[in-house]
Amino acid sequence: MENADSPGRDAGRSERPTSKDVARLAGVSHTAVSFVFNGRAEGNLSPATQTRIRKAAEQLGYRPNAVARGLRRRRTAVIGLVTDHIASSPFAGALLRGAMETAWNREHLVLTVDSTGDPAKEDAAVAELLDRRVDGIIYAAMSLRSTRVPAGLKRTFAVLANCLPGDGSLAAVIPAERAGGRAAAKLLLDAGHRRVALVGGLDDIASAERLRGFRDALRTVGERAGEDRIVRGGGEISAGYAGAMRLLDGVPAGQRPTGIVCYNDRVAAGVLHAAARLGIDVPGELSLVGYDDQEHMAEFLDPPLTTVALPHRAMGEVATGLLLDAIENATPPAVEVRRLECPVVVRDSVGPPRS
Repeated sequence: MENADSPGRDAGRSERPTSKDVARLAGVSHTAVSFVFNGRAEGNLSPATQTRIRKAAEQLGYRPNAVARGLRRRRTAVIGLVTDHIASSPFAGALLRGAMETAWNREHLVLTVDSTGDPAKEDAAVAELLDRRVDGIIYAAMSLRSTRVPAGLKRTFAVLANCLPGDGSLAAVIPAERAGGRAAAKLLLDAGHRRVALVGGLDDIASAERLRGFRDALRTVGERAGEDRIVRGGGEISAGYAGAMRLLDGVPAGQRPTGIVCYNDRVAAGVLHAAARLGIDVPGELSLVGYDDQEHMAEFLDPPLTTVALPHRAMGEVATGLLLDAIENATPPAVEVRRLECPVVVRDSVGPPRS
């Protein structure tokens, strides 16, 4: 009769496979399995034996017991993620996915709380997570800004994502917005455009940094953008439409901009609407560059929008990696700002200027 604990019955039983099951299937001792999943295999087991154990674990669907391991290490294998508006917004879900997958791959879970921007809720969320003894906390913001550090956050390992600590006290991971602004303008300059403008923007860090990068790029070709070519007004479709009408409506073709950098993809959609209303072909007569690479939008505009992507997923991955490294090393993350590249996404809205 088959032993009730034999690996041969794993496929048909509902019980969670154990490290002893893995040891039997791999033909090794229970101690060897413990070495692999407790980070003590190097120097104790050959690479071939480690590989055999991991393959057996994968075949059985085995995952180490996080509670037992946490008790041994005085950890819970859970980190907290407090956000302002991210969990309730369609725009930054990639940050959450990046954080959760990075944590999962390093055998941690993420407990997420969205405060809807209420400072009192943020303080309460951090207090609750600390009471639950999470190993560390990430605080993430929907848009790049200087933030008040929630009360209690400095009592644990902590990293900020897409925001900067107002008091400069914590590690932060943010987009390299100035470099992103340079990249957006360079797309137009490299295509041959010299009469370029910038439309949209808010009174925030991202707008200021993107404008600096925009002007940096123009200086490389001996150009500058006068205030008549910088049209602020917001970050929505209506702002793009109003800004484009101001730059294009009634202006002779030889004097109006041939390329426009937009604060974000929603602004670019407004510029496209204005161009269509004025009978200006994109990209034949006017080239456009957006910003954000907004999911379910940028690639579906007509024409599909060339844009600069915000590294939401990378911010989640890097912030989580920094936090888990700090937890593993029992050392707080270095208090520094990491700026992540904003990748260019080339589609069809940029072409050469007409002669």
